[in-house]
Amino acid sequence: MRDVSFDIAAGDRVLLLGASGAGKSTLLAGMAGLLGGDDEGEGSGSIEVDGEDPAAGRGRVGLVLQDPDAGVVLSRVGDDVAFGCENLGVPPEEIPGRVAEALYAVGLDVALDRPTARLSGGQKQRLAIAGVLAMRPGLLLLDEPTANLDPGGVREVRDAVGRAVTGSGATLVVIEHRTEVWLPLMTRVIVLDADGGVLADGSPDEVFTGHADTLAAAGVWVPGRPVDLPVLEGAAPDAAVALSARGLAVSRDGRTPVRRGLDLDIPVGAASVITGPNGAGKSTLALTLAGLLPEHAGSVDAVTVAPGRRGPRPSRWTSRELLTRIGTVFQDPEHQFLAATVREELAVGPAALKRSAADIEVLVDDLLERLDLAPLARANPFTLSGGQKRRLSVATVLATSPDVIVLDEPTFGQDRRGWSSLVALLQAQIAQGRVVVAVTHDAEVARHLGGRRIELAEADA
Repeated sequence: MRDVSFDIAAGDRVLLLGASGAGKSTLLAGMAGLLGGDDEGEGSGSIEVDGEDPAAGRGRVGLVLQDPDAGVVLSRVGDDVAFGCENLGVPPEEIPGRVAEALYAVGLDVALDRPTARLSGGQKQRLAIAGVLAMRPGLLLLDEPTANLDPGGVREVRDAVGRAVTGSGATLVVIEHRTEVWLPLMTRVIVLDADGGVLADGSPDEVFTGHADTLAAAGVWVPGRPVDLPVLEGAAPDAAVALSARGLAVSRDGRTPVRRGLDLDIPVGAASVITGPNGAGKSTLALTLAGLLPEHAGSVDAVTVAPGRRGPRPSRWTSRELLTRIGTVFQDPEHQFLAATVREELAVGPAALKRSAADIEVLVDDLLERLDLAPLARANPFTLSGGQKRRLSVATVLATSPDVIVLDEPTFGQDRRGWSSLVALLQAQIAQGRVVVAVTHDAEVARHLGGRRIELAEADA
């Protein structure tokens, strides 16, 4: 991000947009006083909040980070929400009321002593927002606050944020690709240009009416402008079965099942889309189908996928056997990064399969181009934007050409171009006869991939 200049008035509600990698998260970190000094990077110009360095205003700015895990501090829900208040010196008798109010506002209906480690990704997002709302900051900064939430949760959180800023008069800046959801709350839209500067700045109507074509070309989601991709049909009724689950119960911790009694057939050459509310066990089911979690009860068996040496159950296969049979894209991209550069990351899987150096180079170059990562080939994966990390995590799995691809929120954090590239790439995998299992809250992903819907209701436990 460079050459960016603007003033935000007290009480403004700003939607901050731009292509993946344009510097939106970096700008929010600067507003929160978290960019550090010259030893942590290069900078010029200034950012001021109420006429001062943001780092000087303790408690004045509340920031919810893009990665919900990064906002979890303590081991229990109630303690975590209270943490910020305690550090600001809020009178102890006020804190329980603030905690209860914040949890209610974001719709996180769990016990105060619930371990934070047992929350789903979407629940952790609600937890992070609750912790910031409890502090009642004058400037509220939200970095993709609803990216992992179910549709009902998106509306709940948006409405909670709206009530909080309306009641307190706080200034609000939100980074979010779901423009249509947040626009009713916003008074202003600022769009960063990936090449530097501000691409557009004005009221929502001025920006989206006057700059629609330019914004869409830059990768910004423009309300009412669909992507130009085909919609796949589902699998034929007599399609072969790749994976079969019978009497399946799944558990993240090995002790408490979150789903029981599941009977599923995952067809060949099609997509199976897992949907449902936060905490319903979608990610746990996906990891179990992928062989990365053992079945709590029942079984998952490979049918048309070649069995491992210990039989047809993926949970008993070795990591090398899984490599070419079932590839998994985790909800958190950083959980699967191993190398120092993007190029090296993409080569890890093919190298483990003893592919030739020449073949690996061709494969890596193709993936870099298709997912718009070529300019970042020498960058450290952990320094990428959230959307770029997601595209890289998908590419690392595709690099080994597995028979089955299991993806948890594959389009999280994507601008219009990144979303289109990822969905088109998954459609191509399906056309080649591969199996795609996708956990998603994105109705458009489900629609474009077609296939069977696996709808999970509230969790069993």
